[in-house]
Amino acid sequence: MEGHTMRFALLLCITIAAFASSQTCDPKEVKDNPWVYVREMLIGCWTNFVRDDGAEVHILNLNFAATSDKMFSLEMSNAKPMNLILTSPDMVYGLHNLNADVHIYLNSFSTITLHGNHHHNNVHKQEFPTQDEELVKWAVKRFGGVTSFTTIRNLQNISATGTPGIKPGSPKCVLENEDASEKHFMMIQTKPSPASFKSCSPQTQNPGGESGLHIINIPESSSIRNVSLRVDTRETSVFLRGPQGTTWTFVNAQHTKFGSNNDILLPAITHRIPPSVTLTSDNAEDVQRKALDHFKVTTFTSYSEIRPEDSLILLVLGKKDNPAVTETVPEPVNPITTNSPHQMPLLMQLYTSPDYGSPLDPNTKVQSDKRIYAEISGHTLGGIVLTIKVISCFVRSKGSCPVVKELPFILEACSLNSCSNSTRFSFSLDQLQELTSTTWDLECAVQLCYSEKCGDGGRVKRNLEVTQPCLQPPTEPCFEFGLAGVLGIAFGGFLIGVLLIGALWFIKIKTGYPTGLDMSSTAASLPGCPCSGAKRQPVSTNPSPSENSSANASIGSTQSTPTSSMA
Repeated sequence: MEGHTMRFALLLCITIAAFASSQTCDPKEVKDNPWVYVREMLIGCWTNFVRDDGAEVHILNLNFAATSDKMFSLEMSNAKPMNLILTSPDMVYGLHNLNADVHIYLNSFSTITLHGNHHHNNVHKQEFPTQDEELVKWAVKRFGGVTSFTTIRNLQNISATGTPGIKPGSPKCVLENEDASEKHFMMIQTKPSPASFKSCSPQTQNPGGESGLHIINIPESSSIRNVSLRVDTRETSVFLRGPQGTTWTFVNAQHTKFGSNNDILLPAITHRIPPSVTLTSDNAEDVQRKALDHFKVTTFTSYSEIRPEDSLILLVLGKKDNPAVTETVPEPVNPITTNSPHQMPLLMQLYTSPDYGSPLDPNTKVQSDKRIYAEISGHTLGGIVLTIKVISCFVRSKGSCPVVKELPFILEACSLNSCSNSTRFSFSLDQLQELTSTTWDLECAVQLCYSEKCGDGGRVKRNLEVTQPCLQPPTEPCFEFGLAGVLGIAFGGFLIGVLLIGALWFIKIKTGYPTGLDMSSTAASLPGCPCSGAKRQPVSTNPSPSENSSANASIGSTQSTPTSSMA
């Protein structure tokens, strides 16, 4: 029995040891890392400048390594109207395919030689400086501004995508380190930057594929101290180990959890995160075990060991054969976007009641006379809880003549448990009742805050289908009379009659009219009313003096008894 127990314990130890060894992997030298590739961060700028004639102004500064075959091609047949300035310290050769709206400018003493089959007159030579800052000043003076300045090392091919080359923001070109691949108006193909790679993956993999834990290790012997990292995978954990004094700058940290023995810089909120682990060893197995222990997981997806030769590099983490990395992701049905790839993805949801119970479907129409309740939420950024602040909101109508209106809003109270990484507010669309447009874009600018520090969080968009309230025609008031109303009206009529009779009786007493109110008294003085019950006054018989002097004789002869009718 004791022998069986010993065999079982020995088998258990072997199984545990085998499982433990399967958690780590031994990196091998590779030419092409399947998960991480290196690009240099070089000097450049990107603005919203466009000339009055609609032409953009772009500057390409081409640098080539001594071992490079110093040949490149320009494919500009689909380009927007532009003035393209080329400069290079090396003797290089280029092939170009231009359209009539693209003009190339070379220095009079340039070592760049161009060949093309069309539009030879579109290539101009002028004297201008070759230093970066001075060249920008010359271009601003010559063309009015600069749309972009791009430094490219070991260029092979550059082609225009046919989209506008501007970036919303400032029209002033300020040169700084940048990732040229973000400039969507052109596709750049270069020879890979020189770097030594070691890579491996453990035997057991996460079923999620690209999601999981990725480990990047830069050995202590490397002289690099500034590394930028762009994560093109989603729901990813990243463990970063570098020499003491290294700073890792996340170009985008969407859906990413991270840990490192170095400082991590989040430019979106201008916040520096101190080291979360202590690790001095750069041994592959030590780094892998530290990463597993930090994230409390049993396996990881990839381990990459990099020895870069450049002083400032950009590491891009993403599966190279993953279509999500190389192709443009289509816009989702839910019309929610953020304007900048550097910011944390934000989600805007609308509700019709203040309890935020049932979210509105994106295709549901809202009435302009109803109050709408909104919630903007995000995700934790590397385990950090960020506060979202709404700065301003606008609505923009869709159509040939867009109308933009500022949208006043009211912040809604929310408990910490229900509003972690989110903010709530409400607004009314009553100002849209006078407008005919029914399709609008709702856009809100937000800030992301950690502790008391805030940074630009970009803008969140959402479409709105607005309907006007149904206006009911005014109805005539309907009066209903009960028994009390009828009795009240009858009594009022009786009272009015009594008052009128009393008024007539008062008038009779004061004027002395006889009882019966004989109307003939009024008609006595009117012509055509000869009969009257009033007492008539006697007529005087004394003639006037004029009558006596001329008519006495005739009167005396014709009236024998002048007073016979008088009694």
